[in-house]
Amino acid sequence: MMKKLYRYLSPLLIAALVLGSLPVAAAPASSGSGLITTQEALNAERSQGDRERIHEILARDEVQEQLVAQGVDPTEVEARVAALSDAEAAQMADQLEQLPAGASVVGALFAVFVILLVTDILGLTNVYPFTR
Repeated sequence: MMKKLYRYLSPLLIAALVLGSLPVAAAPASSGSGLITTQEALNAERSQGDRERIHEILARDEVQEQLVAQGVDPTEVEARVAALSDAEAAQMADQLEQLPAGASVVGALFAVFVILLVTDILGLTNVYPFTR
């Protein structure tokens, strides 16, 4: 009985192992799909963390109220934060972390205002009419 089971099971296991290893062996080696370095992986993780910290601050009610009071659409701010380069997001997150606890709302609004102003001056957006 066991010999019969081995007789049927052995070829199936061999076929599964061979077929399971074929896609890995036959994968095309394209030049753009190289390995990433540890530093690249850490930079990607840091930039994601920077954007999360910015979004946490912008999600606060008092920040949203101040943005509306300044005449800035909060959805436009979210779109601009998403469009920031990794270096700009890191700089903004570092500035927001250096603010004292009581002034974080005012400092955050100032940082957002400056970033919106710079992108408006560069012609990437159209938020403030006085930059024309």
